[in-house]
Amino acid sequence: MTQEHQGGTRGWSAARRGVWSRLRFTSLRLRLVVVFGLVALTAAVSASAIAYWLNRESVLTRTQDAVLRDFEQEMRNRAGALPEHPTQDELQRTAGQMANSGQRFTVLLVAEAPDGRTVYGSSGGLNGFSLQDVPDSLRDAVTERQKITANNKYPHRLYWQRIVDGDTPYLVAGTRVIGGGPTGYMLKSLEPEAKDLNSLAWSLGIATGLALIGSALLAHAAATTVLKPVQRLGTAARRLGEGKLDTRLRVSGTDELADLSRTFNKAAEALEKRVADMAARDEASRRFVADMSHELRTPLTAITAVTEVLEEELEFEGGGIDPMIEPAVRLVVSETRRLNDLVENLMEVTRFDAGTARLVLDDVDIADQITHCIDARAWLDAVDLVAERGIHARIDPRRLDVILANLIGNALKHGGSPVRVAVREDGAGGTDGTEGAEGARGGGTVVIEVRDHGPGIPEEVLPHVFDRFYKASASRPRSEGSGLGLSIALENAHIHGGEITAANSPEGGAVFTLRLPRDVSAQSSSETTGDSEDEGAEGDA
Repeated sequence: MTQEHQGGTRGWSAARRGVWSRLRFTSLRLRLVVVFGLVALTAAVSASAIAYWLNRESVLTRTQDAVLRDFEQEMRNRAGALPEHPTQDELQRTAGQMANSGQRFTVLLVAEAPDGRTVYGSSGGLNGFSLQDVPDSLRDAVTERQKITANNKYPHRLYWQRIVDGDTPYLVAGTRVIGGGPTGYMLKSLEPEAKDLNSLAWSLGIATGLALIGSALLAHAAATTVLKPVQRLGTAARRLGEGKLDTRLRVSGTDELADLSRTFNKAAEALEKRVADMAARDEASRRFVADMSHELRTPLTAITAVTEVLEEELEFEGGGIDPMIEPAVRLVVSETRRLNDLVENLMEVTRFDAGTARLVLDDVDIADQITHCIDARAWLDAVDLVAERGIHARIDPRRLDVILANLIGNALKHGGSPVRVAVREDGAGGTDGTEGAEGARGGGTVVIEVRDHGPGIPEEVLPHVFDRFYKASASRPRSEGSGLGLSIALENAHIHGGEITAANSPEGGAVFTLRLPRDVSAQSSSETTGDSEDEGAEGDA
């Protein structure tokens, strides 16, 4: 199969799926057309059935009454004039005369001849009308003598019945001459009336079909009138959901749909104003935090220099600090460091919120990077590192250091040592120790697990461990950390296109899992490398 033919097949399949999606029964348009069609079909079929039944009864009753009246008159005038025991010829001649009446029916006369035998006289026609063509029930009713009462003055009456022979309807009737004489039977074809009724049925069927088509067209027009504003409303709602808060609907009319459009416009206007107010407040808040952080750095620089001098005096063996004020000096030193970390963290959070954080990518060996982070903070005795050299990734080394410092420091602070840090590769990518950029270009993900041996994280705390300023215990609002370390670590993972998850190990302790793509530049080509930015905080470590 050629490529062009495959493309044509796919296009036809897509078009068919598009048509089917528009005609699916969940579509309001299709449901309206179906409902209109069912209502029109029910009404048309009911009206046609009633009209057909009324016309059928009218035609058949009129024809039947005329035939029976004529037959009864002929029996009274002609058959009644025959002797009580007529001959074969007399019966034959009388039957022919009776058949020549205005209704043109076939007659069969049955009588008892003078010699006691039964004789028949038939007008012929219709393949020869004989006594076998008369239903038994009709013959029994004709020959049966009725009891004479006040309501029934004659022993015999006229009986009739409709029959079908070879798809042709017939009217059969019979009676006996009052006071003795022959018994007469009549056979009348109702084929002309049946053809008229068939023509009427076809006409009513065509009218029903036209009514159904007209109702479908009317339903389609009505659905279009009703659904077009609804479709516009749906499109506007989708645009609003996409963040286009200036979306508005054109309103015309005074019906319910117009009221709905006006309500939508009012809601969109209120939402736009609310979002604008929130954005303005958020921007003001970020600007305040950024300005405050920058303003605090100037006095903090001087305070930090003084605290460094005080710390050197504390470590001086000559006892440069009065023992009475030594605890206060140590408190000032520790709180100054904590305040400095908080300011740096606030500045980092401000950069994330403002969207100005950028990556400075480099090809690094993950094991060397973790070793450098642990060694710089003197955690060698408290951390067990399980990582093979040669696992390279193209990431931002400074931000990875911030992530590792926060995760390992958090594990040491809340879980206790030893903390186990394990590195593995997930997905595609070689592990053959390829150096430099060649190794970083391998696909897949680098997974770093930081596990402690503490009591673990309470289940109610797990969903909030990465929230800013979240405290697991409300009774202990003050801690050594700023409450921003894990949040900054998560933001640094996100800017790499990675993720951090927190869980409890079945063997005890908490486990933080960091997943980073081996090549961040391949994950997001929009990420740009720039000059080194101000050093961020190292978290709560």
